[in-house]
Amino acid sequence: MKKKLRINRFVIIGIIIYFLYVCITQQQSMDSYDKEAEQYKSEIVAAQKENEKLQNIKDNVDSEEYIEDVAREKLGMYLPNERVYIDITN
Repeated sequence: MKKKLRINRFVIIGIIIYFLYVCITQQQSMDSYDKEAEQYKSEIVAAQKENEKLQNIKDNVDSEEYIEDVAREKLGMYLPNERVYIDITN
């Protein structure tokens, strides 16, 4: 009878220990998933900002101002009689 009670106690203690172990590991997993979700949220915000920037460029691609800026920056072209100053300190 006493052996049966000891065995039952060990089984109950074992179940409690296992339950605590499962709770702790699940909490760690949940924390990891929360951090991952926050990282994805910040990536989404950055992608949305980039998307807005690209959308603005797309909307203005046909404007004369944008074409002039691209011609100056990328192609090194300037308007006739336009003065160009070159900074030689760089």
